Amino acid sequence: MGLGLKIASFRVLGLSVLRLLIVGASNGWVATLKDGGIVRLQDDLNPFASDTNPKRIPLPPLVTLPRCQTQMVTNMAMSSSSPEDEDCVVSLKFFGPQLSFCRPGGKPEWTNIRIANPCFYSSPVVFSKKHGMFRILASGGYLIGSWDACTDKKNKPKFQRLRFRNVPKLSKTKRELLSSCCTSEHLVESGTTGETFLVKLYRRPRASGSEKMQTKALMVFKIDDEGNAVYTQDIGDLCIFISKSEPFCVPASSFPGMPSNRVAFLDFDENVYISVPYSNIIGGNCPYLAPYHIPPQNIV
Repeated sequence: MGLGLKIASFRVLGLSVLRLLIVGASNGWVATLKDGGIVRLQDDLNPFASDTNPKRIPLPPLVTLPRCQTQMVTNMAMSSSSPEDEDCVVSLKFFGPQLSFCRPGGKPEWTNIRIANPCFYSSPVVFSKKHGMFRILASGGYLIGSWDACTDKKNKPKFQRLRFRNVPKLSKTKRELLSSCCTSEHLVESGTTGETFLVKLYRRPRASGSEKMQTKALMVFKIDDEGNAVYTQDIGDLCIFISKSEPFCVPASSFPGMPSNRVAFLDFDENVYISVPYSNIIGGNCPYLAPYHIPPQNIV
């Protein structure tokens, strides 16, 4: 068996239907939602998938908890690289209190959880291989909720409060810039170093009345096991990838030409590399029908 690695985010997809149907993506797999709450997993974003025999995995109809909704999905996360793995758990996070899990490789059925704390309602879910749990970073970034859907049938949540350390003193100009932006927080884990990062992205419209958003700055914090979120300007050899897919990071030295100590951000209208030390930004606005970064894939 040969092994090859490739960052597949550079694959150009001309399928405009993707933007209309996709409700989440992870590891080259996408989740589409149809009328009636039918979710289907597809390998359309995997550059090594078969063009003549694409994989389609239907999941059971969604079950909506009381006072919840399952029409608007925040994102999807998976516990392994493929839903065909026997132990893989797929998670869907909805806008609002509902979080749902399904094991496609076993007897597929939805396990639904109602999250009590509203600070998690609009946040995406990610899977932590280090902790073996699905994790959600609360709005504002001060709290992490974790759910063990792989081994804990009761799915009792665990919470970790973050304490921000070494936060830099900002100039008046920088404070005014950041306060004029919309802020999004992203939880990213490095599989090679075991580190966990909190990335804050600051974006605002390009001009008055414009719908196109432009990244203006970022802040990166390294989270330790005690819940200290320490501001850093150096993530070493790593490059973090944030998009409409589940975020990830890779060692830049493993891929010739990839810049290190950077964050790559991709959205429907923007594609940029951002320097962690200085917030220098390379790239700009451009329409993307499929803004999904895909982690390295095995070539079998």
